[in-house]
Amino acid sequence: MADLSQKEWEEQLEKDSNAVILDVRTEEEIEEGIIPNSINLDIYKGQEFIEELEKLDKSKNYYVYCRSGNRSGQACAIMKSLGIDNAFNLQGGFMNWEGETA
Repeated sequence: MADLSQKEWEEQLEKDSNAVILDVRTEEEIEEGIIPNSINLDIYKGQEFIEELEKLDKSKNYYVYCRSGNRSGQACAIMKSLGIDNAFNLQGGFMNWEGETA
């Protein structure tokens, strides 16, 4: 897992043809907007969250974000424990995001 600044996260994501953007926020938080093309898996759903992670393609590179960067950091650690080696945490999360939103 790597903590990336928004600039690093965006630059790496742009060059990555094997990327998946993962939003680990709640449904209420998603109403504030999302980073385009992201998939939502709410980390607060506990076991259901883990089961969804287990279904993910381990060969992909995951760019993970939440509201502030804390939960996405935890999500990256959980993903690592499940054998997903390429998870990148967006430092500062969505509340500091300055890019495009949907």
